[in-house]
Amino acid sequence: MSGWWLWGYVAAMAAGALLFLRWWADPKGVPSVEYRVALAVPVWSGLWYTLLALGGGRTDGGGHPVYWARYADWAVSASLLLTALALTATHALPHRHPRLLTTLVGANLVMILSGLLGDLAVDPWSRYLLFGFGALSLLAILTLIYGPLRAVARRQPTELYRAYREAALLLGALWLGYPVFWLLGPSGVGLLGGTTDTALFVLLSVASKVGWGALDLARLRELGARHELPLGSTR
Repeated sequence: MSGWWLWGYVAAMAAGALLFLRWWADPKGVPSVEYRVALAVPVWSGLWYTLLALGGGRTDGGGHPVYWARYADWAVSASLLLTALALTATHALPHRHPRLLTTLVGANLVMILSGLLGDLAVDPWSRYLLFGFGALSLLAILTLIYGPLRAVARRQPTELYRAYREAALLLGALWLGYPVFWLLGPSGVGLLGGTTDTALFVLLSVASKVGWGALDLARLRELGARHELPLGSTR
């Protein structure tokens, strides 16, 4: 049953990639970098989940399977999603604030690494300690998104700031599901079975990657079609 969920995920990523390619052909004033980042997410993620669907990308974690391919996917795809959010926050600004983005990506990598090491840990105390590090890293990411990055986004025209605020709230809400499912699944207390765990992560990841990316781009495309994107935003 898990295999069907994994192949369904691969199909969803392929559909998302085709959608972003189609939109890129008619950019509506949105810069190409936004499309490249959005496209890279489903392409990268779909490749790793293809490996999982074929039976690879996993190892034994002391009584439960550890899907290390998920972490390889998240390390890059989650960083790209943060990049997309930062691009929305700085869409009409002369600077992209690379230090802030670097901090966000660094916190994301710490979060993903903590989750992987916690998944591999045999001792329960070590596992939950590492889970705690990951949770703190997620808290740091959300603090940066709703604090400094939001302050940067506020310097933009009202409609662009609203687009950032909506995207940030949705991404944060979706990402909170990951530690909850991790904790409840085989990696944590084991209240969820393997198939249920896979299904929940698949649905959440489709919503976080293709769903969120499509909504973010659609908002920018709408503003571009209404000629409300500043002329300098087509970098």
